[in-house]
Amino acid sequence: MPTVRRSALPALTLALALAVPLTGCGSTSADPTDGSATAADDAALTLEDGWAKATDGPMTGVFGTLTNEGDADLHLVEVRSELAGMAEMHVTVDDGTGGRVMREAEDGFVVPAGGEHALEPGGDHLMLMQLAEPVETGQEVTLVVVDADGGEHEFTVSARAFSGAEEEYAPEQETEDP
Repeated sequence: MPTVRRSALPALTLALALAVPLTGCGSTSADPTDGSATAADDAALTLEDGWAKATDGPMTGVFGTLTNEGDADLHLVEVRSELAGMAEMHVTVDDGTGGRVMREAEDGFVVPAGGEHALEPGGDHLMLMQLAEPVETGQEVTLVVVDADGGEHEFTVSARAFSGAEEEYAPEQETEDP
């Protein structure tokens, strides 16, 4: 073992004391097994029982239950899909004459911490418009939902036949919230 001069001992001790805490600073990502969330962690938001309506028309809806397993509310502000030229988050409201119309949810959706947000025919849903091709029964539809912090959450759902949810889309029509 090499000998260390007595005058160098305090400097060596200080160098070692400073070096030990820095060994944990080399990585900014959390260990996925320790329960910590990272910006790329999609596990906090899930789409349970998700599905899309099969259609040969210009638009389709995506439904299911968004579940936030995280400790903070998630404010969802955007949806997109390669299948659609345009996508929006929609609410369905009374049109004032006894009918129902869809319109864009201008503020998006908030999924509360530890809670859910239902996406249902005739209610809130994700709308894929300007479809490039028909959506056939059994087809896989992939979409990305973006939260206010820029986190992207990708979901793939299957299309199925559904004859309901024939509301009109009226983006320019002013309606009263129920």
